[in-house]
Amino acid sequence: MGSTVISSAKEFYNVLRSLQDEEGNDSCIYEEDIQMLQMNGDRVPVLNMYCGNQPVFICEKVVPKIYEPDNQPMTETSNCADNDDDADNADNADAADAIALLTELGPQPLTIMKARQLLSWYTLSQNANISSVDNSPALHPLWVRCDMSDPAGTTWFGAETVCMGNRVSGSTVDKGSLITLDELKQEHKKRHHSSSMAIKGSARFNLFGSTVVENTMIESQSSVTVDFKWSHVENILETPPLSSTATLNIKVASGDMKSPMNEMYRELEFLQTLADGLRTGETEWVEPLESLSAVNLTTAFLEELQDTAKTLQDQATRKTETTNPETEIDIVKPFLERGDLDFVEQLWVRMRKSVTSYQDIGDCLKLVTEALRYGDIKPWIHRDSSSSLSKLILQSYHQQIDHVSLTGVTPVHMLLEMGLDKMRKDYINYLIGGELTTLNHLCYYLSTEVDLQEQVIRLGKLHHLLEIIVTCTTFLDLPYDRLFLLTQSCLQHYKTHPYDEEHEFKLQIKPALLSHFYQKEQPVLWGAEVSSGHGSREVRTSVQLSDRPLVDHVIFETDYPNETVDGDGESPAFFSTTVCCSLVNFA
Repeated sequence: MGSTVISSAKEFYNVLRSLQDEEGNDSCIYEEDIQMLQMNGDRVPVLNMYCGNQPVFICEKVVPKIYEPDNQPMTETSNCADNDDDADNADNADAADAIALLTELGPQPLTIMKARQLLSWYTLSQNANISSVDNSPALHPLWVRCDMSDPAGTTWFGAETVCMGNRVSGSTVDKGSLITLDELKQEHKKRHHSSSMAIKGSARFNLFGSTVVENTMIESQSSVTVDFKWSHVENILETPPLSSTATLNIKVASGDMKSPMNEMYRELEFLQTLADGLRTGETEWVEPLESLSAVNLTTAFLEELQDTAKTLQDQATRKTETTNPETEIDIVKPFLERGDLDFVEQLWVRMRKSVTSYQDIGDCLKLVTEALRYGDIKPWIHRDSSSSLSKLILQSYHQQIDHVSLTGVTPVHMLLEMGLDKMRKDYINYLIGGELTTLNHLCYYLSTEVDLQEQVIRLGKLHHLLEIIVTCTTFLDLPYDRLFLLTQSCLQHYKTHPYDEEHEFKLQIKPALLSHFYQKEQPVLWGAEVSSGHGSREVRTSVQLSDRPLVDHVIFETDYPNETVDGDGESPAFFSTTVCCSLVNFA
C-alpha cells in the first residue's frame, strides 16, 4: 500500500515538474478528467488574497467538450402534419438548449476527497524524508477547485512547501450576520495556539467605472479602484483610516464614450485605418463627418487662402467667432484644441472628416501640389513639421518643387504623415503645457526614424497615456505631483511593453486626497487578516467580504440582491470568504 502511494505521488510530482519546467506549457490533462493549469495567483480573485501574483498550479475538472457530427442532416420540405413539425422543432430546441448550456460551462470543481488525495500526493512529494521521491527544487503552490460538499463549504484547497493545508470556504451573508473580529481570532486559535496575534485590514473601493442606474448595471471598460491597507482593525467593515497606505489601480480603455478624449480617439482611429490599409491592402472607410465632398472642401480651403491675406491671429479670431459653443468639449480644450494649426494640419482636419476613398486622397493632394507649383498659395507651416507635404511647401518658398507622383500608395503615405505630425503636436502641447514631462522623455514616442507602422503604434501608446492622465485629472482631480509621477510611470512602461488596455497602472496616494470619494461608500472588497508566527512559520486566518463571489466554479444561492451602489441606503449583502491555513511538519 505504501509503495503504491509513493508511486502515485512520484507520478503526480513528475507531471507538475514537467509543467513547471517546460517553457510555453501552461496546461495539461491528468488522469483523463483532471485539468492542470499553471498561472499567476492574482488571476484568480480568491487566490490573490493568499498568493498574490506568484505562480501557482490549479487543478480542476475537465470541462466536457461538445462533439458535432461531421455530416449535418439536410433540411427537406414535406407535407407532414403540423404536429410532427412541432415535435421536430421541440427536439431541435432542446438540443440547442443543451449545447448552449455546455458552451456556457465555466471551470468545474473536483470533489473534496479527490482534492485531499491530490494534495496528499503533492505534500508527500515534498517530504525530504521520502528518499524515493525527488523533491528538489520546490514546486509552485498547488490549489484545487472544490465542490463545497464538506460541512465547511470548502471552495478551494491548497498546499505549498512551507505552509500546508490551506482551505477557502465561502457563503453569502447580510450585514447583520457577518463574522466578528473575536470570532475570526477564535477561528485562528483553533489551529494555532499563539498568545501574540496581529490583525491587518484591507479594502477596495470603486472610484470610477461601471455604475448601477435603476437596478441596471452600466458596464464600462475603464475602471479606477483604490486599495487600502492598515493595522489595528477594530471593527468588521470599518472605514479605512487616513493613516492607511493607499494605491490607485488605473485601467482605462481608449474610446470610452464618457472620456473627454473621445473625439481625439476618433481622430486616432482614422489614422490607424490608413495604416491598416497600407499594411493589408484593404481599408474600411467610415461615414464622412462633412456634408461637402473632400475635393470641394479642399478647393474651398485653397480659394480662401488665395483670396485673403489675413494673419494667423485673424484666422484664430474668425475660428473663435464661428465656433458653436454648444458643441465644444470644454474639459480638455485648453490643451488639446490648439489655436496654432498650420496649413498642413488644417488640411488634415478637413480631409479626415471627408475622404471616403483612395481617389479622394489623391485628388485633394493633387489640387494642393498644383497650387504650390504655380505659386497660387504661400502657406505657413510649423518649423519642425516633418511630413512630405511640409517639405514640398518649404521648397515652394524657393520656387523649386520636386515632382511627386500621386499614384499607388503615395497619397496615403502623405496623408498618414500629415496626421502623425498633427497629433504628435497635440499630445506634446498637452504634456509639455501641463509640465508633466519634457521633450527628452518623449523622444521614443516622437521618433520619425522608425517606419510609419511603428510610428502609429507609438502614437497609440501616447494616446492611451493621455486617456489615463485626463481621466485622473477630470474625474479624480488628482494634484499635480501625483499626475507627474503617473505620467513618468506610464512613459517608462510603454517604452518596453506593448500596447495593452488591460494593464493596471499603480499609483501611491494619500487617503486624504480621496476621502470624499470613499468615506460614505460601501467597499467592493473588505478584508481582515489575523496572523501569528514569523518568517516561514507565519500562519494566517483571513476573511474577505465582497460584492460578488470570489470563486467561479460553484453557484451561490442568496436572497440578498447586490445593492452596493443603488443609492437607496439599504444594507448591502456580501459574499463572505474565509481562508485558513495549517502547518504540517514532517517527522
